[in-house]
Amino acid sequence: MKPLISLQLWSVQDACQENFEEVLTKVKEYGYDGVEFAGYYDYSDEELKKILAELSLKGSGAHISFESLRDDFEKTINFEKEIGNQAVIVPYMGADSLEVWTEKILELKEIAKKVNSEGLVLGYHNHAHEIMDIPDVNILEKMVEMIPDIQLEVDTYWLSYAGVDVLPWLNKYQNNIKWLHLKDMLVVGEEKESTEIGQGILPIESYLDWAKNADLEWVVIEQEAFQKLTPMESAAVNVKTLKELR
Repeated sequence: MKPLISLQLWSVQDACQENFEEVLTKVKEYGYDGVEFAGYYDYSDEELKKILAELSLKGSGAHISFESLRDDFEKTINFEKEIGNQAVIVPYMGADSLEVWTEKILELKEIAKKVNSEGLVLGYHNHAHEIMDIPDVNILEKMVEMIPDIQLEVDTYWLSYAGVDVLPWLNKYQNNIKWLHLKDMLVVGEEKESTEIGQGILPIESYLDWAKNADLEWVVIEQEAFQKLTPMESAAVNVKTLKELR
């Protein structure tokens, strides 16, 4: 099955702040099947639900902070339910020691139970620090050990950035992977930053093939650095390139 393609809206956050509805309209025109939210720009759940329906644009998930889920669970989850989103994804957690990480993962485990009881899925999105910050410990693997049914949104760029051999790692943890984040990596000297798909060094087509073989419903395009194009221009290029690979 070919996975559907979503855009993580953090990639175009400035444009979202200027005119969120216009961004959603353009994203649909570019050819995306859905969006992954990273904020709602003062739109109500009713307004957003109406816009998504009019555009026939799906929500593949939403990045929701650990603190919002911990401290304001009911309001947060009710908003997601109202707009029809079925997946809440914690985009970042950090800690200075394995002991503090362990405490936070235990909290995340309890949040996951509450999210699941509401009929939604909880995910976690990685960066590189989970692998690089604590010597000899891969915190993503620690999460799977402590929460065996956790769903991961694996950012392939950040795995590679952290020195992980991506495809074998994906194979090892396939049962816990529900989404892939895809962005390419530009390397200039010793500096690395994200770039448009097809303009960097990462084997994006191999990651996409893995997603197909794993029967993932969604892959999510994200870009955090821009060289020559605007974020919206990059979003248009990325989905066109990925569709050609798909």
